[in-house]
Amino acid sequence: MPDPDYFEMNRVGWDRRVGVHFRSKFYNVEGFLAGGTSLREIELAELEEVSGRRLLHLQCHFGLDTLSWVRLGATCTGVDISPVAIEQAGHLARSAGLRAEFVCSNVYDFNRGAAGPYDIVFTSYGAVCWLPDLTRWAEVVSSNLAAGGTFYMVEFHPIYDLLAGYPYFAGAGPDVEEEGTYTENGGGAAAELAVWAHPLSSVVSALIDSGIEILRLKEFPFSPHNCFEGMEEREPGRFYLRHRGHDVPIVYSLMGRKAG
Repeated sequence: MPDPDYFEMNRVGWDRRVGVHFRSKFYNVEGFLAGGTSLREIELAELEEVSGRRLLHLQCHFGLDTLSWVRLGATCTGVDISPVAIEQAGHLARSAGLRAEFVCSNVYDFNRGAAGPYDIVFTSYGAVCWLPDLTRWAEVVSSNLAAGGTFYMVEFHPIYDLLAGYPYFAGAGPDVEEEGTYTENGGGAAAELAVWAHPLSSVVSALIDSGIEILRLKEFPFSPHNCFEGMEEREPGRFYLRHRGHDVPIVYSLMGRKAG
């Protein structure tokens, strides 16, 4: 079990980011409240049938994606470690006239109580790096997913970390450093944060070992988010990164199904 101070460190950092992110152009809360969606082309194309289904969103931040799935007809529960984010998610839901359940919890400690398992478990963009143990993470995914249910994730490709000077393979502990945030207004949100390296093989293997059958794994040469230095928007909403004259695989998506 990792030192729990790392989780407290990250909770403090994400508490600090919530207000900055909520006011940013990057998250565009104003556009969401006007009827827009925070979901991007990759997940919208790949996770199509959500209407009438129960969806669990792990590491939901302040709930924009969670509530965007609600607009598409899903019944959603969002989970996040930051109480400030969960409080903001509740305010956002009320402002948008949408209903969702938001739970403040470490991913590992999430307990759905008497509720049944979910039809879909979803996570996205910059989530697994905050977790030290992917075996436990995959067990949470599997234990909360109904037999035959869908797990879907879309995530930044770990090859970017290597190119940015961070380890690709997991080490003995996290990488800890003080950093700002990725939004255009994030200068005042610097905090000390702990992140863990997870190669793509570790993600896939942990899910398989937990009883998730991998149906599809895709890699993309673009990101829908302009959040890394040196990215180039070649097409609307598609940001590319070059390394020695070649496009970097910057995002991957994975769809699985729980056996049973």
